[in-house]
Amino acid sequence: MSTIKDVATKAGVSRSTVSRVLNNHPYVDEKKRKAVQDAIKELGYTPNSSAQRLRGTETKTIAVLVSRIVNPFFSAVVDAMDEVATMHSYRMILCNTRGRADQELHFLELLRTKQVDGVILASVVNEWETIYPYLQYGPIVLCNEYPRGLHGAPVITIDQKKAMTTITKHLLHKGYHSIAYCNVYDVNHLPEGVRSPLAEDRYEGFVQAMEMEGKVVHSSWRFSGHSVDDGRNILRTILGLTNRPDAIITGSDEIAAGIIAEAKIKNVRIPEDLAVVGFDNQPTATLLEPQLTTIHQPTFEMGKQTMEMLLALLANQVEQFEPVTFLEAPIQIRHST
Repeated sequence: MSTIKDVATKAGVSRSTVSRVLNNHPYVDEKKRKAVQDAIKELGYTPNSSAQRLRGTETKTIAVLVSRIVNPFFSAVVDAMDEVATMHSYRMILCNTRGRADQELHFLELLRTKQVDGVILASVVNEWETIYPYLQYGPIVLCNEYPRGLHGAPVITIDQKKAMTTITKHLLHKGYHSIAYCNVYDVNHLPEGVRSPLAEDRYEGFVQAMEMEGKVVHSSWRFSGHSVDDGRNILRTILGLTNRPDAIITGSDEIAAGIIAEAKIKNVRIPEDLAVVGFDNQPTATLLEPQLTTIHQPTFEMGKQTMEMLLALLANQVEQFEPVTFLEAPIQIRHST
């Protein structure tokens, strides 16, 4: 492993100059700064983050990675995180990965290069073995989403399988037996090499509940999407089917809102012709007509506990942590079912 002395020798400067470059000191000759940066890159040198913190050089900054910045779910979670961070004199930077593995790694480099003290992953694209090495540079806490094989970092989430089983049983007990399914990810249509354990667990909960009641899961009634427009398109597709479902479970309130909006245009009665279920319990759920039955995601508590855990890890206040913290996610029954 390269040392600061190796970098100084390679760049032809003193170790103090290298230190000033690493700490973004303003008074460094640009030629020397570039020489140091080139040497760091060539040698693969990484500053010791623990030592830097001991020297009082914390950035007091947390990076929060999300996959889709316009998603209201992330807005609510991040707002809670920011409230906690501000109370402890930390600031946040929001990083929009757009669901891309390369962008996720690009933002994780902020931790390796000591531009942030810690990272919160509110979405995950890469396999955990790819992310895991970054833990040597600072703490990482996961929020909502999680990869398979997670170890060394805590996650604050809900029991996805249990939530989907609960809402499926609700529809079955209401007399709906032909149920379509839509998630924010379709596990068969993610980018090549990318998996979503969250999506897999939700779908597994749906299938288990259906099979327990002896109901058929139709592959032609399986959809994916994430937006209001996706919801509109799904309703149009359903209306084009010869054999139509009498209910649909969606992966977000946004998708459900699009279905309900398009149903009004197409004179489809909700819930008489088609029952609709959302996921998240966003504020818009009670503004729809009819109001939306949905799973309540505890966004404030999720964001709050995630940031509190990260700050506790930064302050070395946590010797051991629960690998997974499940928060309660009750069903909110309204008129769309």
